[in-house]
Amino acid sequence: MEVGGSCSDIQGLPEECVSHAISFTSPRDACRSEAVSAAFRSAACSDKVWRSFLPADYSEMLARAVDRVEFASMKHLYFRLCDPILIDGGKMGFFVDRDTGAKCFILPARELWIVWGDTPQYWRWVPHPESRFSEVAELLNVCWLEIQGKINCRMLSKRSNYSAYLIFKLSNSARGFRFPLQEVSVTIGGAHVSKFSVRLMEEQESSRLQPILRRPRIMWNILHHANLPQEPQEDLREPLNDPPVEAPDVPGDADEPQHDQWPDPNEQARRDHGMVRKPQTRQDGWMEILLGEFYNEEGDDGDVAMSLLEIKGGNWKNGLIVQGIEIRPKK
Repeated sequence: MEVGGSCSDIQGLPEECVSHAISFTSPRDACRSEAVSAAFRSAACSDKVWRSFLPADYSEMLARAVDRVEFASMKHLYFRLCDPILIDGGKMGFFVDRDTGAKCFILPARELWIVWGDTPQYWRWVPHPESRFSEVAELLNVCWLEIQGKINCRMLSKRSNYSAYLIFKLSNSARGFRFPLQEVSVTIGGAHVSKFSVRLMEEQESSRLQPILRRPRIMWNILHHANLPQEPQEDLREPLNDPPVEAPDVPGDADEPQHDQWPDPNEQARRDHGMVRKPQTRQDGWMEILLGEFYNEEGDDGDVAMSLLEIKGGNWKNGLIVQGIEIRPKK
C-alpha cells in the first residue's frame, strides 16, 4: 500500500514539475516514461521537454533550411530533425543525433578540398540519384589522392565526443584502393588528435597470395634509364608541380597480371594488430569510413580538419564517388 501511495503521490504532482524532471533525462527515457501513466504521457510529450533536447540554436538552423520544416510540436520537430535537412543553400546538411540531440553536419563533396578536383581529366562533378546533394565528385584517374574537409568547433555541440566519416561509393571498375593503405587524420587548430590507416576497398584473398608483378612507373623509369644512359636525364623525374599524366605502357608488362596494388612493407603488421580500418555499409546504401575522432569542449578551438590521403604509392586510382564528410557524435 505504501508503494502504491508513493506512485500516486508522484502522479499527483503538477505536470509542470514532471515535465521539468523528465527534461533532465534523455529522449529515449522521455519516450519510455510515456508508458507510466496518462499523466506522465502528457508531461513527457510536452513542448518543454522536447525543446530541452533540441540544440539551443535550433531556430537558427530552421531559418537556414533550404525547404521550410513543418512540425506540429517540439517532439515532432525533434524526430523530423533526426533526418538530415539541407541548409545554407544546399551547401551543408544538418541533423540531430537521435539519442542525444547533439548537432550533426554533412559537408558535401563540393565543399571539400580535393586535390585536382577542378581538373576535368582527373575528377568530374555529376548528379547522383542516391545523393542528398546536387552533385558528387567522381574520381576518373589520379595517383595523388587527397581529400580534406573543415568545420569550425563553434558549430558543434559543446562537451561532446565526435566522429567524422567519409561517405562514398566505389564503381564496379574501381581500382587502386587496396594497396597502399590510405591514411586518415583529424586535426584541431593544426594539431593532430587522430591518425591511422584505412583501406577503402576490401582486399581479395588472391592479392595476398600472388606476387605483385606490375611495377610502378617511377621504379620502371629508374630501371629503364639505368640500362639506357643515352636518354636525357631530365626524363628521369616528373616535375612535382605539374598534374600527373597517364602512365605509358611498360614494355614486357602486356602479358603480366594488371595489379594496380603496391604492397606496403608495414601493412601486414598493421593488419595483424587490427590497426587497419575498413568501410561499413550505411542504411542509405552508401559506404562510410572513419576519418577520426575528437572531443569538442567549449567550441573555441578553431577549425577541425578531417582528411584522407594516399600519395606515397604512385599507383593510379579511379572509381571513387564522394558524397561528403559526416560529423556526428561518437557511439
